[in-house]
Amino acid sequence: MPQLNPSPWFAIMIFAWLVFLIIIPPKVMAHVYPNDPMPQNANFFKTESWTWPWH
Repeated sequence: MPQLNPSPWFAIMIFAWLVFLIIIPPKVMAHVYPNDPMPQNANFFKTESWTWPWH
């Protein structure tokens, strides 16, 4: 049964784990969101309460 021969598959598994542990994490951690949810220079506006009469 050649599919049980660990020789080629073990090397493929080790290479895949090296890719997952060494190459991919820096790329993911370097991702920058294009729309910053809270920019540092945001002006905080004071909101006014409604002046509507409640009937």
